[in-house]
Amino acid sequence: MDFQLSEEQSARRDRILRQVAEAFPPGHSPGSTREDWRTMGGLGLLGTCLPAEYGGGGLGALDTALVIEAFGRACTDTGLVFAASAHQFACCVPVAAHGSDVVRKSRLPELASGAAVAGNAMTEPESGSDVSRLRVTARQVPGGWVLNGTKSFVSNGPVCDLLVTYATSDPDLGHLGQTAFLVDATAPGVRRGEPLDKMGLWSCRAGSVAFEDCFVPDEQVLGEPGTGAAVFQASMGWERACLFAGYIGLLDRLVERCTRFARERRQSGRAIGSFQAVSHRIVDMKLRLESARLLLYRACAEMDLGGRAVLPVALAKLAVSEAAVTSALDAVRVFGGRGYLADDGIEAMLRDSVPTVLFSGTSDMQKEIAARELGL
Repeated sequence: MDFQLSEEQSARRDRILRQVAEAFPPGHSPGSTREDWRTMGGLGLLGTCLPAEYGGGGLGALDTALVIEAFGRACTDTGLVFAASAHQFACCVPVAAHGSDVVRKSRLPELASGAAVAGNAMTEPESGSDVSRLRVTARQVPGGWVLNGTKSFVSNGPVCDLLVTYATSDPDLGHLGQTAFLVDATAPGVRRGEPLDKMGLWSCRAGSVAFEDCFVPDEQVLGEPGTGAAVFQASMGWERACLFAGYIGLLDRLVERCTRFARERRQSGRAIGSFQAVSHRIVDMKLRLESARLLLYRACAEMDLGGRAVLPVALAKLAVSEAAVTSALDAVRVFGGRGYLADDGIEAMLRDSVPTVLFSGTSDMQKEIAARELGL
């Protein structure tokens, strides 16, 4: 196996690192503006894996992950990285793969450019990890469908222009009775809640979305009626792999920050990096980073080869999530009291890392998926 990046991959990564650092320097105020979205679109960060004919980059999973990793490495605002990734992988990917020709031509260019923002509306108040029992219903009527029910924790929900959502269209068929929809966020019957007050990822506004007799035309069904579960699972593969590449970038930044601090910070007349307790902690952080990175690259390579990639993706997501939380806690310990203060940004990386073990399927659910793939 070749573990070296090609010249093209290296050049693309270096360009993203440079451009993102210039566009979103440290100290960038939390919160995503429309200008931020247009800037990300101009840098190719919103349509990396979308077809070039719709304004995307046309890249495969591995090359996309390399771009998002560089984005997460250079941008200290992890909430912004998350918002952009949720937009692309949970929303743009299913539109590109399953939307009608009319929808793809009219919607994807504005989504790739940042002219429009998409929100992912899947989670419900009584349906977190179990997405097979959706309470939001879709009733077929002449020319389309009528949606009713509430979604929670909708990433980009309070600020988006479009929503990708899923509803039960035939309650007797279980997961085979779900349908995916693209909904205009300003359509009659869409009620968006206020942004939630969250621990971290502040630049990714999230909130509830309620559908009250909301009409969605037939041409905005994604895929065929009844295939919503398959549409969702396909997008989850991209999200669990490529979105989490941004956290590989964060882990890389954590190791660099801790290594530099341990060389410069002195205690008892010595650099603290010379103390075994500190140096071993940083080595553990490096080990988690490289292990998670290899698992994620392998999962993306498997996706590019057309394989199911269910087990590799679950293992990669699990490894990145657990590494992010554990290493962020280790970074606080390395920085000591300064790690608890806001000035150095270490506590922000911890807050932004905690939800990784929850969204896109909890760590426990990834273990369940892996167990099933192993035949257990």
